[in-house]
Amino acid sequence: MLNILSGLIGLVTLILMIPAVIPLLGALNWLLVPIALFGAVIGMISSKNGGRNFCLIVAAFGALRLFIGGGLI
Repeated sequence: MLNILSGLIGLVTLILMIPAVIPLLGALNWLLVPIALFGAVIGMISSKNGGRNFCLIVAAFGALRLFIGGGLI
C-alpha cells in the first residue's frame, strides 16, 4: 500500500513539474523536489522499491532542472 502511495506522490509531482520546465517558472522545483523526496521516504518504508525509485528519479530530474537554471530560472 505504501508503494502505491509513493508512486502516486511521484506521479503528481512529475505532473506538477511539467510547468516548471518553462523558463521563469523553474523556482517551482524548490517546492516539488522535497515533495518527491518525501514520497521516496514513504517508499523506503514499503517492502517494494518501485515507488521509491520513481520518486528518486523525479527528484533528480527536478534537481537537474534547478542546477541548469541556476536555482531560479
